[in-house]
Amino acid sequence: MKKWCFLAVLVIGLVSCFFYAKDKIYCESDLSQDVTLVIPKGAASRSVANILAEHKVIKNPLFFRIVARIYGFDKNLKAGEYLFPARISLYDVLLKLSKGDIVYHRLTIPEGLTSFQVAQMVNLLPHLNGEDLSDIPEGSLLPETYTYKLGDSKQEIITHAQKAMDNILNKAWRLKDNDLPLKSPKELLILASLIEKETSLPEERRIVASVFVNRLRKGMRLQTDPTVIYALTQGKGELGRPLYRKDLKFESPFNTYLNYGLPPEPICNPGIESIMAAAQPENTDFLYFVADGKGGHNFATTLSEHNSNVRQWKKNR
Repeated sequence: MKKWCFLAVLVIGLVSCFFYAKDKIYCESDLSQDVTLVIPKGAASRSVANILAEHKVIKNPLFFRIVARIYGFDKNLKAGEYLFPARISLYDVLLKLSKGDIVYHRLTIPEGLTSFQVAQMVNLLPHLNGEDLSDIPEGSLLPETYTYKLGDSKQEIITHAQKAMDNILNKAWRLKDNDLPLKSPKELLILASLIEKETSLPEERRIVASVFVNRLRKGMRLQTDPTVIYALTQGKGELGRPLYRKDLKFESPFNTYLNYGLPPEPICNPGIESIMAAAQPENTDFLYFVADGKGGHNFATTLSEHNSNVRQWKKNR
């Protein structure tokens, strides 16, 4: 009788321990807010447990290690930066660590930035390794959102953006209008950079492209202000003042008021819409455009019409 009582007590105790442990493994924790922390490379389960306990993600490091061993997670805990949400269960902590469900950061490169400006952005990111970037070819980076993780290098971001630009540029070159006065994908990229700096309105990009293409066909100077600004700043930031008439005489191969044809290099990193506008311009007779004072532009086919638009712009301004 005593033997059966002992066995009954033992079974009840084991069952109670089982349900207690199950509750501790799967139930919500007491973590009151999200926690981000780094698990270093080569950290054993003991070290991982201590890091988690130090940041209040778990309560009992020993219990964590026992559960990790039982579920087979102890040899598969991956290094990296992790976000543990409030109330996360012990099992979900282990699952996240075993899957390598690390934090990925996002970098958005806006359209129209110069490569110098993009390099400054990347150099300031706190999660990347490697030396500061410099001398990135102008126009070689596709403005887009890129993801990266802790420990990636700055150069990796640039390499991804350059590969993305190569893919888009090659696609645009294949799809371009056959009669464009452009000799290479590079010239298409240069034209796209001018479009990018002249308008931010999607509905205007192909029209602006048509103006530049029409002027190239007629052998007219492009006379676009952003090329002068690029010449003055060397692509290292904003001009910080209005463009003066004397600036239009600034000696530079980028100055399209002095030189015929396209500038020798892009003047920014254009986005996909500007690249496709350069490849497939609108079919127009426009040779001129000027700001309308309302965020867009007025287009003209003759100089007299353009001068009238300029007077209206000055009035609106």
